Amino acid sequence: MAYSMRRLPDAELEVMQALWACDGPATRAQLEQRLQATHPMATTTLLTLLTRLKDKNFITVEPVGRSRVYAPNVTQEDYLAAQSKSFFHKLCGGNLSVFASALCDSGLSKEELQELRKLLEEGE
Repeated sequence: MAYSMRRLPDAELEVMQALWACDGPATRAQLEQRLQATHPMATTTLLTLLTRLKDKNFITVEPVGRSRVYAPNVTQEDYLAAQSKSFFHKLCGGNLSVFASALCDSGLSKEELQELRKLLEEGE
């Protein structure tokens, strides 16, 4: 897994999240429908963002009849892992104590921190 994966701007990330939420490849119309509730955007804006994601190799575009379908080249898990690693090294200097302190001071509830601890123990 490449931890040097570039961070996506918010609008592009919103499109990727909509694509990840689809079961398999999606059409522009399906993406627009998913985005409508939380991040409505003009069709031209969506097409521009899809072109940018293709240029960055985050998605594949395949013609199907007279339309196109879009499929992610990067899983949500891989993107999250890469961005978490980058965050850890850039903002915490790779120092686990600084990172843990930031998590504790972040406003997470005691239950959320316990759940995080359980997940970390399971991932060992």
